[in-house]
Amino acid sequence: MENSKTEKRCIDGGVDDNEEEERKVEEFFALIRSFREARNRRRDELREMEEMKKEKKKMKMSVEEKSSWTPAFRWEDFMQEIEFPTPPMIFPGPRNGKDKKKQPEDDLDLNLSL
Repeated sequence: MENSKTEKRCIDGGVDDNEEEERKVEEFFALIRSFREARNRRRDELREMEEMKKEKKKMKMSVEEKSSWTPAFRWEDFMQEIEFPTPPMIFPGPRNGKDKKKQPEDDLDLNLSL
């Protein structure tokens, strides 16, 4: 039945619908191919970028690991007497509340009690 319709269109319109339809199908598949190619290119670019980041990270780690100086403390380091240029400041000790001054009656009592 489709063949009869396309034959009627060809005879009536004078334009070969089959060729036009084939051209549209080819154009559609060309678009699909181009989308796939673009997607694959982008995927490859992202994969390369991730690999470059990993390589840079490995390079940084290898540079940090190959440090020539490793700090080490020995007991002899702490045996020397330390001389301060000025005497150390003496701070007053903590107060346990024995020296509380009584609050005047005029002030608000801010202590919470249950």
